[in-house]
Amino acid sequence: MKNFKELALNVIDIEKQAIEEVKQYINDDFEKACQYMFECSGRVVVIGMGKSGHIGGKIAATLASTGTPAFFVHPGEASHGDLGMITQADVVLCISNSGETEEVLAITPVIKRIGCKLIAMTGNPQSTLATLANTHICISVSQEACPLGLAPTSSTTATLVMGDALAVALLNARDFTAEDFALSHPGGSLGKRLLLRLSDIMHTDERIPTVSSNAKIKDALVEMSLKGLGMTAIVENNKLVGLFTDGDLRRILDAKIDIHQDCIATVMTTTPTVAHADMLAAEALKIMEDKKINGLIVVDDSNTPVGAMNMHDLLKSGLI
Repeated sequence: MKNFKELALNVIDIEKQAIEEVKQYINDDFEKACQYMFECSGRVVVIGMGKSGHIGGKIAATLASTGTPAFFVHPGEASHGDLGMITQADVVLCISNSGETEEVLAITPVIKRIGCKLIAMTGNPQSTLATLANTHICISVSQEACPLGLAPTSSTTATLVMGDALAVALLNARDFTAEDFALSHPGGSLGKRLLLRLSDIMHTDERIPTVSSNAKIKDALVEMSLKGLGMTAIVENNKLVGLFTDGDLRRILDAKIDIHQDCIATVMTTTPTVAHADMLAAEALKIMEDKKINGLIVVDDSNTPVGAMNMHDLLKSGLI
């Protein structure tokens, strides 16, 4: 019986070696390719056939999400009209391990005629594609992980790693930030963490729980129950002067407090933690976790309540 674990570990060892081998190709040609992409006023167009095409699609997606606008074009489709997507302002990255892929070479003369920069990524620096390109990135590996030496394995891994190297080098050169990344990933959890602000989720206007500073405790409890946020702001002349929460209610139960007669100002928290509408929801979550509180009143620069939110709002937003 075959030892599948041993066979799998052998594949990983071979591919690790392939990655070590491509380090030597981070050279002046690689730097020239980065410069072409960095200075590109159009898009980076990635082209590849077969397994190189699958890897090329991933490289294009990685470039696009890290600050280098890019898209993938299938060479077969390019020959039947999709070459119209490419302009002189673009940079074309053609991937072919052999450098002799017919479908890719068939469109190379047109790419050259358009006048855009052509970067070749191949395993053969003497190949036709490599010699036609403005610069060549070598991805040659000594051994495929496939024991027959036929299925692209180590070579596709090397190509993928080289594509990541290009993307990340450009990311750093562009001073691309996490917030920039989130702009192209608004649907993901990272996008929510970096882009969602309290103004997007807070309760406003009549949904803000508020009572006046001379209100009775029972009136504050009614307001808290009505608005359902587990707290109410206490205001005086439209300014926030205090806060009363479910936690405060539990703390006063043991005291001899008459909720029908005593004023809310006698039991409120006079220095509540507040937030501002432009605060990131992730930042508000951190404050709430650190202070072990379940809600925040949102105020403007004049300390007037403009919103309110609690942990349930963060849950509904998908932030947590």
